[in-house]
Amino acid sequence: MFPTQRPRRNRRTESLRRLGRETILTTDDLVLPLFAVPGEGVRRKIASMPGSYHWSVDRITEETARAADLGVPAVLLFGIPESKDASGSEAWDPGGAVQRAVEAIKSSQPELCVMTDACLCEYTDHGHCGLIEEGDVANDATLELLAKAALSHAEAGADVVAPSDMMDGRVRAIRQVLDGAGHTDVAILSYAAKYASAYYGPFREAADSAPQFGDRRSYQMDPANRREALREVALDLAEGADMVMVKPALAYMDIISGVAAECPVPVAAYNVSGEYAMIKAAAAKGWIDERRVALETLVAIKRAGADFILTYHAIDAARWLREDPS
Repeated sequence: MFPTQRPRRNRRTESLRRLGRETILTTDDLVLPLFAVPGEGVRRKIASMPGSYHWSVDRITEETARAADLGVPAVLLFGIPESKDASGSEAWDPGGAVQRAVEAIKSSQPELCVMTDACLCEYTDHGHCGLIEEGDVANDATLELLAKAALSHAEAGADVVAPSDMMDGRVRAIRQVLDGAGHTDVAILSYAAKYASAYYGPFREAADSAPQFGDRRSYQMDPANRREALREVALDLAEGADMVMVKPALAYMDIISGVAAECPVPVAAYNVSGEYAMIKAAAAKGWIDERRVALETLVAIKRAGADFILTYHAIDAARWLREDPS
């Protein structure tokens, strides 16, 4: 009789599907990115990222408490400064929004892992990720500033610092400064393979970090390149990275898979603002089921090899998983 092989047997009921499920998404896989801003009493909608907000330090623990109560193990903080300058000096100000938010969160939810984005683009008046010399970002001169920012985050109590600038040598520079100051336990999550992507648009609105001239293609990776990502990861591991990240996620599943296959440390993937915004926009039009598409997306990122996922869907996803893990 034909067919003799019937894979549908294993998909016939929900219990059978659960038994055969190869990839399991849980709240343990999620990290929630948050934007800390100056002021008091601020919970301001981000227009291009429905469901995401700017939070002042006195209110940000409301959102981290929601995340912690749902079992989300970590948050990643971005900061918006009071003012910007050419060097991004508020990035290492101990009274900056990120530094004060770290202190507030660790005081309120000490069990929550607090990660911080260590970059300068939100803080510079030109919107680039480092010092400008002769019209371009000066790699080596920027390293000291990135290390100063990372050190200020560690001193505030961050568990993990995450350099996202894509300067050559920044992981070693940060590791040396952290260790020299006695912060040997603070981990480095390197944005090791960060591509010059068009998917960052909503984030740049949220962080007011769009470049004021040119673009970031001289330091972020060419979307056409795969082998280069493996080289970037290997270099960052040699410099002391404890974890590595691929960013964005959806258009770079092959990169996530390739890095995960060769990498001896945890691999993160960033489900970025543009990916999030597209789901939100289509769902608002009634064209897709937001819950199903968001969870399918996160499962796919994990299936590609990510050990954890940074996603603006984290709180909703945690709630959906609690209500119905299937």
